[in-house]
Amino acid sequence: MRLRSAMPLLVLTTLMVGAPLRAAPPPPSSTNVADLPAVLVTGVQPGPGMWRVSRGDHELWILGTLSPLPRGMTWQSREVESVIASAQQILLPPSVKMKVDTGWLGKLFLLPSAYSARKNEDGKTLQQVLSAPTYARWQALKQTYLNDKRSVERWRPIFAAQALYKAAIKANGLSNSGGVKAAVDALAKQHGVTETAVDYPVTIEHPRAAIKAFKQAAPNDVMCMSRTLDAIEHDLPSMKARANAWATGDLQALRELPDSNRRQACIDALADAGFARQLGIDDIPEKVQATWLAAARKALETNRQTFAMLSMDELLKPDGYLAKLRAEGYTVEAPLE
Repeated sequence: MRLRSAMPLLVLTTLMVGAPLRAAPPPPSSTNVADLPAVLVTGVQPGPGMWRVSRGDHELWILGTLSPLPRGMTWQSREVESVIASAQQILLPPSVKMKVDTGWLGKLFLLPSAYSARKNEDGKTLQQVLSAPTYARWQALKQTYLNDKRSVERWRPIFAAQALYKAAIKANGLSNSGGVKAAVDALAKQHGVTETAVDYPVTIEHPRAAIKAFKQAAPNDVMCMSRTLDAIEHDLPSMKARANAWATGDLQALRELPDSNRRQACIDALADAGFARQLGIDDIPEKVQATWLAAARKALETNRQTFAMLSMDELLKPDGYLAKLRAEGYTVEAPLE
C-alpha cells in the first residue's frame, strides 16, 4: 500500500528520516543572517565535495544532501560522476518503507479513515485550536502562500503547517530536492551502476487501529505549527544562504549558518505522541541509522568503490553516522575546503 493511504504515518516518517536525532541547537552564527542576500544562485553548480570512508582499498564516497535547494540551479559534479562511473553500487538515502497489512478491499475502505485523521477532532477549525496570536500569523501567511485556501482551515496544525511550508519554499525560489536525486539516477543508468534502496521496513498490522490511535493520542502539533510560522517569517534568508552554500560547495558557511528548528519541533511532536509509542515507531531514526550503517559496512566489505548520499546535517554532526563508522575503525576523511 502506498504511503499516502496512511497519511498520519507518512508525516511521521517523512519528517524523521534524515533528520538529526534530538539535535542540539546550532552554534551561534558569525554571519548576520538579516544582512544575507536573498538572491539564489542559478545555472550549473558543483555542490559540495564528498566524504571518503575507507578500509584498505575499499572506499565509500558520501555526498551530503540538503533541503531546500535553489530551484533555478542545475547540479553537475564531475567528481560525483567520476566516482559513480567507477562504483559497483549506489546506496540511496535511508528511508522508511511502510507496508499496511491489509487486502486491496481493506485499503480501499481505509482511505476515508486516513484522510479524516488529517482533520481536527469534532470538526474544529484552526481558529479554535490555535491561540489568537498564532492564528493571526497563520492567516497572514496563508493568504500569501496558499491563496486563502479554505479547506486547510479544518486540518490539524501539523498538516496545515506542512502545506504552508511547502508552498512558501516554492514561492521563494527553493526546491525540496534541487534535482540531485534525479541527476544521480541518470548517472547510475548511464554507467550501469546498481542503485540499492536502504529501507527500514515498518509493517502496520492494524491500520484502522493505527489511525484511531493517531486521533486519540494526538501529538503536540501546535508547537510544530508555531515553529513553521517562525521559519517562514524569519528563517527564509538563512535557508536561501544555506541553499547557496550547498550549491557552491561552501562547507564552512553550512557549518556556521543556523538551520531552522522547524523540522525537529515537528519530529518531537510526533515522536512524543502516544500513538507513536503504541505502534512502536517512536524510535524510527535510531533504527534507520542502524539500517544504513549495516548497508555501509556490507558495501565497504563487498565493493572496491561505493557511492552514497546522506543528509548534510548528519555528516556535519560530531556524533552522527560518520562518528559511528570512525569508532569501528574505518578511516573517515572530510572533503577539502
